[in-house]
Amino acid sequence: MYSIRTLNNIADVGLAKFNKQKSNQRCVVDNETKDPHGIILRSYNMHDIEPNESLLGISRAGAGTNNIPIERYTQKGIPVFNTPGGNANAVKELVLAGLLLSSRRITAGAVWTQALVDEADLDKAIEAGKKEFMGPEISGKTLGVIGLGAIGVLVANAALDLGMEVVGFDSYLSLESAWHLSPSVERAESVEDVVAKSDYISLHIPLTPETKHCYNDELFANTKKGARLLNFARGGLVESQALMTALDNGTIVHYITDFPAKELLGHKNIITTPHLGASTPESEENCAIMAAKALREYLYFGNIKNSVNFPNCIVPYNGKPRITVCHRNIVNMIGQLGAVFTKYSINIDKLVNNSKGDVAYNIIVCDSLPENEDALIRDLYAIDSVIRVRLLK
Repeated sequence: MYSIRTLNNIADVGLAKFNKQKSNQRCVVDNETKDPHGIILRSYNMHDIEPNESLLGISRAGAGTNNIPIERYTQKGIPVFNTPGGNANAVKELVLAGLLLSSRRITAGAVWTQALVDEADLDKAIEAGKKEFMGPEISGKTLGVIGLGAIGVLVANAALDLGMEVVGFDSYLSLESAWHLSPSVERAESVEDVVAKSDYISLHIPLTPETKHCYNDELFANTKKGARLLNFARGGLVESQALMTALDNGTIVHYITDFPAKELLGHKNIITTPHLGASTPESEENCAIMAAKALREYLYFGNIKNSVNFPNCIVPYNGKPRITVCHRNIVNMIGQLGAVFTKYSINIDKLVNNSKGDVAYNIIVCDSLPENEDALIRDLYAIDSVIRVRLLK
């Protein structure tokens, strides 16, 4: 029996997936336990939490994992899963709303209209004041999309449907994203190329030490005069002081972001929303389902999909026992593992070994196991670079 702890509210439709698998193994959600086997969360900050010894896996119901100390868990052989694409449509819709909000001055106009509650001649006041809220149409304009992952691709394709020209850049465009990206999207050679020709710019890249404050004075200097910048990815991508300078000199006309910060509030040309990107019931359910399925597959069968720190490694369950081994990605590990299995006369039905950076992961399906299973596990751990071993039967 595996115990699961939730650190945020997770949709019940997702948690129910733990007991949908055709298996005699089951999970129980126990938020009182101090020693869970699995954790599911959304935005809870785990940086101050020390992992318990029984913890096997963590699943984030969302794409970003900045709230999780990835390296700490990697060193303990604990995969961290996320749900790429689970909230993509929700964010895409908010970005499309942001495009219109940045152009048509809808928010400012709505606030101004509400203040006319005591106006004697409302129609006359509206006709006199509406010219202050004129804004351009987006059709025929160019949208630059920086980052062509699941969300960026949806935004780019939707913008084409709205009559926009679209130019995109992603230095690590995946094959899956390339399949879904419309051929009408122009592929730029660099970020500078995107911002130089775009009337609207939408950011869809993760926040990493390398991308923090990547939209800075230098990039603003390359940006087309009068552009509108949308950031529904991560707040730390845009350097605030550089942004203020760009707003003051007219490089940026409007900045729309889902990540409020004190220095952004109160500026007439900045619109902030309170982290609404994934705040739809559909998105929360999609992410909860994906997160639960990924953690369940790992707990029950050792399968890994959508982990940010471990390689994908999937072997369909065939009823035979299996051993999983996580180790440092160095040479001659297969030979060392094979020697241990030979020592115990174990016939290997299937072995899959994949790696990601410094981490390698194996699923070894066995025809049978020896009687002295504990000794087998001890010998596997005796291999210097082995981090974690699991026996699943």
